[in-house]
Amino acid sequence: MTQFIQIAIQYLPSLLMAALTYTLPLTAISFILGLIFAILTALIRISKLPSEPIARLIMIILKAVAAFYVWLFRSTPMIVQLFIVFYGLPNAHINFFANAWVSAITVFSLNTGAYASESVRAAILSVPKVQKEAAESLGMTNRQVYWRVVLPQAARISIPPLSNSLISLLKDTSLASVITIVEMFYLSQQIAAENYKILSMYVLVAMVYALLTTILTVGQHYLERYTSRFTI
Repeated sequence: MTQFIQIAIQYLPSLLMAALTYTLPLTAISFILGLIFAILTALIRISKLPSEPIARLIMIILKAVAAFYVWLFRSTPMIVQLFIVFYGLPNAHINFFANAWVSAITVFSLNTGAYASESVRAAILSVPKVQKEAAESLGMTNRQVYWRVVLPQAARISIPPLSNSLISLLKDTSLASVITIVEMFYLSQQIAAENYKILSMYVLVAMVYALLTTILTVGQHYLERYTSRFTI
């Protein structure tokens, strides 16, 4: 135990710096982009088909693309997606993804968006239809109904599942180590290779991940309380 405390005192600052420099920014950027993908995908999948032939055809294509996107990223492992984007696409002369950060953010955001879109879609569909009908009877357009009635309620309902997606994403950023991003886990591997304190280093980095996820969990609790203060 004394040896572990000494290792923690020596290497904890470096791990926390890696978290602030790589892990947390990677998580935040990917989650924000993923949330945008999730909302757009959910809205496309629940939208009604318009009556105009051209608009109807466009919407059918968008629905097919959205469904394929969700299926693709939910049915393949994230580590495989990272290898395809970072190692495979540059090999096919798509050099934009040769940058590890670009590849990581692309995969993490698209993967998060695919999973979160189902949470957003379920939250939107859970809003009672009578509320939509009441809003329409007041003369609101379909867009106004969504912005003023449906989406605010859906946002509150989707907080728990989206928070789980954020926590999962934070832990999944450790996979960025396979494409050479020096985040917390990658740094702990490097240090363990130097000092041979493999168990201590991996336990230490696990504790840092546990600390960060606990902070997010507490934040989720207070956010739920804040958004539920006017509910009956």
